[in-house]
Amino acid sequence: MPAYIVFMREKTLDQSELEAYWAQVAETLDGRPIKVLAAYGKHLTLEGPDVEGVVIAEFPTLEDARDWYHSPAYQAAAQHRHRGAVYRGLIVEGA
Repeated sequence: MPAYIVFMREKTLDQSELEAYWAQVAETLDGRPIKVLAAYGKHLTLEGPDVEGVVIAEFPTLEDARDWYHSPAYQAAAQHRHRGAVYRGLIVEGA
């Protein structure tokens, strides 16, 4: 069953840290079965506080998504994301 990682950027803290993250994150995806479905495109908030941006990525399974997120390569890149902005993130299985 496919699974989706969803990241919502709530507030930018340091743009240079986000740029460092974006420069590193692509290589963490090499060889992984991922399909980016949305990345910071125009969005419309229907409920709750607005966010600055949204990323949705599809993985074949929840385990694949979790393995990528917890991989040493991604965690090294994610340190820049954590310093660069306040995010909410989750993994959800598809129907």
